[in-house]
Amino acid sequence: MNRTRHPEATPEGMEAIFRACGIRLTPVQLEQLWAYHSRLREGNVELNLTRVRNFESMVLKLYVDSVLPADLVELPSPLMDLGSGPGMPGIPLKIYRPEIEMVLAEQRGPRVDFLRDTVQRIGLAGVRVVGGRVSRRFEEPVAGVITRAVEPVAETLARVAGCLAPGGQVVFMKGPDCDAEVADAGPKIRGRYALERDLPYRIPTTSHHRRLLVYRRLDEPPYRRKADAMDRHVVRPLASDQNPRFKDLKKLLGGRGVRKSGHALVAGARQVAEILARHPDACRAWIGREDREPPPAGSPAHLEWLQLAPELFGLLDESGTRSPLLLVRLPEIRPWRPADGFVAGCSLLVPFQDPENVGAVVRSAAAFGAAEVILLAESAHPFHPKALRASGGAALEVVFREGPALSELPEDLPILSLSAEGTPLQSAEFPPAFGLLAGMEGPGLPERWRRRSLRIPIRPEVESLNAAAAVSVALYEWKRRMGG
Repeated sequence: MNRTRHPEATPEGMEAIFRACGIRLTPVQLEQLWAYHSRLREGNVELNLTRVRNFESMVLKLYVDSVLPADLVELPSPLMDLGSGPGMPGIPLKIYRPEIEMVLAEQRGPRVDFLRDTVQRIGLAGVRVVGGRVSRRFEEPVAGVITRAVEPVAETLARVAGCLAPGGQVVFMKGPDCDAEVADAGPKIRGRYALERDLPYRIPTTSHHRRLLVYRRLDEPPYRRKADAMDRHVVRPLASDQNPRFKDLKKLLGGRGVRKSGHALVAGARQVAEILARHPDACRAWIGREDREPPPAGSPAHLEWLQLAPELFGLLDESGTRSPLLLVRLPEIRPWRPADGFVAGCSLLVPFQDPENVGAVVRSAAAFGAAEVILLAESAHPFHPKALRASGGAALEVVFREGPALSELPEDLPILSLSAEGTPLQSAEFPPAFGLLAGMEGPGLPERWRRRSLRIPIRPEVESLNAAAAVSVALYEWKRRMGG
C-alpha cells in the first residue's frame, strides 16, 4: 500500500500510516496509541520530550519504529526499556504487544513523573516505572532489555549485568553505522555476552535505515550468585564497629594480632582468587561490603560470608582494593633451634623488620624452591597484610620455622651471609644443606657475619642492593648451580 500523503492528525490518519507500513492495529491499540500521542504533544510543550513535531514524522520515527522490533525478533518478558525518556520504545511496544510485562527505566525526574502519569491516564496494566539510574547494583530480574539510547554497547551491557536474567537478551535499536561499536564491545564482553542477531532494517515507506543488535547473556547475574551463595554459606552481617567479630578482624591489620589469632586477611582480587583455589581448606571467611560480590561458585561450604557495612569494610581494606577480603587460617609454624641444623637445600634466614621486605623474600623463596624460611626473632610476621600483599600469596606455599635472634646464631653453622663487603657471589660454594642470611634493614649484618660474607657484584656508583633483591639474586645463583 502506498504511503499516505500528508495524512490528517487524527486517529484515522495514524491508522493509515501504520497500515501503509504493514502493521495492523486493533481498535483498542489505536485508541491507546492516540491517547499516548496526545499526551506526548501536551507534555512536549513544557518538557521538550521530542524534537520530532510533524505528525507523520512522529508516527513513523517514534511509534512505528518503536514497534518494529516486535515483528523482527521475539521479545522476552518482563522487558526493560532502558533510558525510556518519554516512553519509547516501551509504551508503543506495550500497546502493540500487551502480553509483555514492561519496565520503563528513566533517570530524569520530570520524565519519570510524565511516564507515571501517562501510564495511568492510558490505563496500561503490567507497566512499572523505575526512576533513577540503572547500574550494576540494580538487581530486579528482567528477561530482556531494549534501548534506543546512544550509550556504547559495551557500557550498556555492563550496566544491566545486575538485573538481566541468565540467557536474557539485550536489544539495541541502532543506526546503520555501528560496526566500530560492535567491534569495540567484542573483547570487553567475551564470556559474558554473545551477539546473537544483527538485523539491518528500514522503516517502511521511508529511506530511514536502522539496525537491530541482539545480545544474549552467557554468565550468571549477581542476584543469582547471591541466592546460591546464601544457600551454601553461613551469612553474618556486621554493621557496628563495636561488634566483637569486627574488632577481632581489625586486629589482623597488625602483626601482633596475626600472630596471636593464627589468622590473616588477604587483599587483592587476584591474590584472593588464587588462595581460594589453591588452599580452600585454609580459607575461613569471605569478607565483603554488604551483600555485594558473593563468594564464587565452588567455594568451600565451610566458608563464612561476612557482610560488612561499607564504612567497616573500608577500615579493613587498607590497601584500597575495594574487592572482597579473605580470612585465612595460618599454617603451623614450628620452632627451629640451631642444634636442629638445616634440611637439605637452602634455608632462608629472615631478620627483616619491614613486612614488605619479608613478603618479597618469601615470594623469592617460593619461586626458587627454598627448603624452609626461618623467621628470626627480629622478623616481621610473613602474614602481616603488607607482607602477604608483597608475597603475592606465596606465603602459603613455603614452610616457615621460628628461629632465634640474629645475635644468637652460632658461627659454626653452614650459613652463607650477604653484604656489600664480601667476596663475589660467583666464587661461593653452596653446601648440600645451608642457611642464606641477609642483614637487617639499616644496621645490616653483625661484624662476625660480614667477615665471611658474599657480595653481589654491582656497579661502584650504586652503594648496595635492597636486601630483598640481594636475596633473590643469591637464590637464583644457587638454583642455577643446582641445575634448576
